[in-house]
Amino acid sequence: MTSSTLEDFVREAKEIANSKGFHVTWDNAPVYLMLVVTELAEAMEAWRDDDKEGFREEIADTLIRIFHLCGDLDLRISEAVKKKMEINKTRPYRHGRKRL
Repeated sequence: MTSSTLEDFVREAKEIANSKGFHVTWDNAPVYLMLVVTELAEAMEAWRDDDKEGFREEIADTLIRIFHLCGDLDLRISEAVKKKMEINKTRPYRHGRKRL
């Protein structure tokens, strides 16, 4: 079994979505961001229904939409994720006064 990299997922999500007529541009990015929110809302509904498989599928849909957005906008997301994770390592425990 072959392991896929983040870049592989971005490339494939972009290719599939673009082949189906979906293209993210800077100007229409808000539409695609709201589609990400929609997938997360569907994941929330699956959670409420205690549907773990549905939850997993909606989280996958969320990632696929994000990968497509990253690919079309050429965000080089692997670099950004690595950089942000290094920043997060330096943050204090439960930073931001969040109530969890």
